[in-house]
Amino acid sequence: MRPGSTPASRRKSRPPRRVSPPLPTTSTRSPGRPSAPEQRKAPRATPKKRFRPGTRALMEIRKYQKSTELLIRKAPFSRLVREVCMTYACGLNYSWQSMALMALQEASEAFLVRLFEDSYLCSLHAKRVTLYVQDIQLARRIRGVTEGLG
Repeated sequence: MRPGSTPASRRKSRPPRRVSPPLPTTSTRSPGRPSAPEQRKAPRATPKKRFRPGTRALMEIRKYQKSTELLIRKAPFSRLVREVCMTYACGLNYSWQSMALMALQEASEAFLVRLFEDSYLCSLHAKRVTLYVQDIQLARRIRGVTEGLG
């Protein structure tokens, strides 16, 4: 047997599919208007592109690394700040300037990003790729009290 020829059971490619030729249709309707069975058929949509596992996550990481916008929505963050302020202000209702809320949100997102960076380094040090809660706790413990609550 030659190296190029293999038995059919050892072939890696599938045999070509046989497609019957389309039958000619005879219609009494005008050519611009489809007949009744053709109207019932849904238009064939192209299948969505399937990405390999992890590819979509890497695309999302690159997207967020390029952007400079805030990742936490403004309204929920504002509600959280006001709720925390009400808890510690003994029932007094403080008003917040929008720029003060924006500055607080910028600082909190920068803090969280740095915390996740340090936590991921801790997980890499443990020869893991998955980030665990213990990695975040270790990063906060290593930082100490000088980094605020971190």
